Amino acid sequence: MSDILIVDDERDIRELVSDILRDEGFSTRLAANSDQAVAQLNTAEPALMILDIWLKDSKMDGIDILKQVKRNNPDVPVVIISGHGNIEIAVAAIKQGAYDFIEKPFNIDQLLVVIRRAMETARLRRENSTLKRGEARGAEMLGNSAPFRRLREQLDKVAKSNGRVMLTGEPGVGKETAARYVHGQGPRARAPFVTVPCATIEPEHMEEVLFGRETEGRGIEPGLLEQAHGGVIYFDEVADMPPGTQTKILRVLTEQQFTRSGGTDKVRVDLRVISSTNRDLSAEIAAGRFRQELYDRLNVVPVAVPSLADRREDVALLAEHFIEQFHAAQGLPLRALPEETSAALQAMNWPGNIRQLRNVVERVLILGDGTGPIQPSELEGQNGNAGASTSEALALGPQITSLALREARELFEREYLLAQINRFGGNISRTAQFVGMERSALHRKLKSLGVVGGMRVEEEMMGK
Repeated sequence: MSDILIVDDERDIRELVSDILRDEGFSTRLAANSDQAVAQLNTAEPALMILDIWLKDSKMDGIDILKQVKRNNPDVPVVIISGHGNIEIAVAAIKQGAYDFIEKPFNIDQLLVVIRRAMETARLRRENSTLKRGEARGAEMLGNSAPFRRLREQLDKVAKSNGRVMLTGEPGVGKETAARYVHGQGPRARAPFVTVPCATIEPEHMEEVLFGRETEGRGIEPGLLEQAHGGVIYFDEVADMPPGTQTKILRVLTEQQFTRSGGTDKVRVDLRVISSTNRDLSAEIAAGRFRQELYDRLNVVPVAVPSLADRREDVALLAEHFIEQFHAAQGLPLRALPEETSAALQAMNWPGNIRQLRNVVERVLILGDGTGPIQPSELEGQNGNAGASTSEALALGPQITSLALREARELFEREYLLAQINRFGGNISRTAQFVGMERSALHRKLKSLGVVGGMRVEEEMMGK
């Protein structure tokens, strides 16, 4: 970003400085008075501003404009120039936030040095702020299953554009991770990524959190929209946004500007918007809880994030990743995940999806004994079916005890093979290898048990 706004009431100076800066590779915009300067600032935020302190025929002088810039565009460095320089004016300008003060007639080489230093300082400040928030690193997307590969292909395409994205999926599937991946792979990767947790912000405080506020005692407190300027704003669980706020956000998306609570100045923002929801927004719209116009604005590119049940092949890979993550972050044991434990994890129900898997791994590492491989027995009680003990898992209920041996065996074989097919994402070859059967024999067994759906995934893939 090398756009410089030059504000000076003397046309010759404006154009001379502009010509020199253009020769140096900068782009410039010009303003002759305070009205033009404010209009240019509202059009787009410049990388730097050169501001004359005395402006003829203007409503505001340079100090007034400087105060407004530091209030509404605090990241823009301002270099003050004046033909009536004195110590008092220079000190006043620096106190109000000017980067430097240069007296006319100035040496153009000196001006260029100051400009480059100011822009470099501003760049480093932005990068430091980004690093502090942890926004500079892209989110990791892990998986090998077909549903996961399709998701990542979609996200890679979406990341290249500036289009608004709506992520849908069950709670815990990793919608925020997907949003951060889009941010990290896109042109705004070095700019902020700011999350708006719509479900946890109290409705009466939502607008102050989003738009910020201005008060006499505390001055300006920027909101999340302002903090995300130039980057990505992520509305997490957007269906929980209060109706009144929905109307105002719709206006922001249309105009790219807003007014802080208690303020009068327009604040312009350049944002990419990503939203997520685990609800059916069509039903929310029909019930009058969500605005159709806002949905149309946000749902430009819809992306469905698959549940963990739809990508069971990735369970072991994700579990190993969490083990390494907890070891690095908390010093928990770096324990191996043997094949039988991976199989048990893949067979478990995961209504809480990736978030639940992460919690289970952390719990096992905290409560487990020693540093050896994680055993299937350590998963007991972790969820509704695979966590049961061996005796509980084999307990015979009326469904089994009322059947003859042959029928009971067929029922067990059917449920067992269905669980293994689901575990391997419908891949018959991998299922056959795990259960110790020839592929053709497994096909015959499935057919005899009436499990025709289990073969459908692989056969459809082979037919493509």
